[in-house]
Amino acid sequence: MGIVRSERLGREIVTNSITIPIVSTTTYFYKNSSELIDSKEKRIVCQEYIRYGSPTNMVLEEKISALEGAESTLVMASGMCASTVVLLAMVPRGGHIVTTTDCYKETRMFIETFLPKLGITATLIDSTDIAGLQAIVNNHEVSMFFTESPTNPFLRCVDIKLVSEICHKRGTLVCIDGTIATPLNQKALALGADLVIQSATKYIGGHNDVLAGCISGSMKLVSEIRIMHNLLGGTLSPNAAYLLIRGIKTMHLRVKQQNSTALRMAHVLEAHPKVSRVYYPGLPNHPEHHIAKRQMTGFGGLVTFEIDGDLETTIKFIDSLKIPYIATSFGGCESFVDQPATRNWDVPQEERLKYGLKDNLVRFSFGVEDFEDLKADILQALETTPTKTSSVSHQNGVVFD
Repeated sequence: MGIVRSERLGREIVTNSITIPIVSTTTYFYKNSSELIDSKEKRIVCQEYIRYGSPTNMVLEEKISALEGAESTLVMASGMCASTVVLLAMVPRGGHIVTTTDCYKETRMFIETFLPKLGITATLIDSTDIAGLQAIVNNHEVSMFFTESPTNPFLRCVDIKLVSEICHKRGTLVCIDGTIATPLNQKALALGADLVIQSATKYIGGHNDVLAGCISGSMKLVSEIRIMHNLLGGTLSPNAAYLLIRGIKTMHLRVKQQNSTALRMAHVLEAHPKVSRVYYPGLPNHPEHHIAKRQMTGFGGLVTFEIDGDLETTIKFIDSLKIPYIATSFGGCESFVDQPATRNWDVPQEERLKYGLKDNLVRFSFGVEDFEDLKADILQALETTPTKTSSVSHQNGVVFD
């Protein structure tokens, strides 16, 4: 009996620890039935069950809200979970979504293949097709405009202030996936968006060791989304929340370095004869550079570019690099390099080309390594690539012209 009593007495330990404690319990107890009833009638706030939140997760949510300038934030198990929960919670059965062609492949797949089962339809437009967006929302009942800014992988930028004004006149919600921008480089809510989501796996976590997503916005909207989230159960563990809280402490240092490296390397790549095109919003020749300058304080750590060659030439460049890992994802301390043609090897070439994923396309996520080291590595890899010869490439024994 003494052991049981001492266990109960230790339940409400208050600590002056510098780091946020990891509260890893799955459930919480009430002191008595009166406290339970007070909680249910909203007179007091009590933790109940980990699926509805935990003290560690609440601290993370408050920190992300501060970064985004949001009234409320909801954290969950992955960035993809954040995208799907937002759409399921905010778009009614039979509703209509407008989204952009250049976006994360899995998000597009969910919109195009799963949501129609709920009677939800979608229109895909170019990310800068303002006239097209205006025509759709003016002539149809549109529940939500959902887009990334910058987009993945071509880093197109949406004029968030303008699209928000257009959509709000017709009662259409605006949700921005700001993962590539980060809440440090872009404040989507201040620009007029109703909701902003992040794959916190990327720059917020920053160390390639935690999977998470988050949704920020008004208390009203996030509370509605929280109800759906609690039903679906994509809960973020307190251990993962702790890693994200730790990541946030160095986020400004990492992102500052990644912004600087990416911008400097974009200029180097743009001037190189073996690079045919560079996509980076910080470059003056980027089609939305004027928008990026207006709504971003930094242009991010991703640079997408095309090697002046074919599939094999691009593979040779990738394989000659010594610093970056050949890996998907981005935003971590380590640099990653990604060739969409090989990463989507199971997708027919003609399908890839529909979304601009050429054989010679490269996406480079810059980490926090020394700029001169990265520059030297990329330049030596470019020197190993032959000059452009043939556009013929081979895939699974099939020749594509």
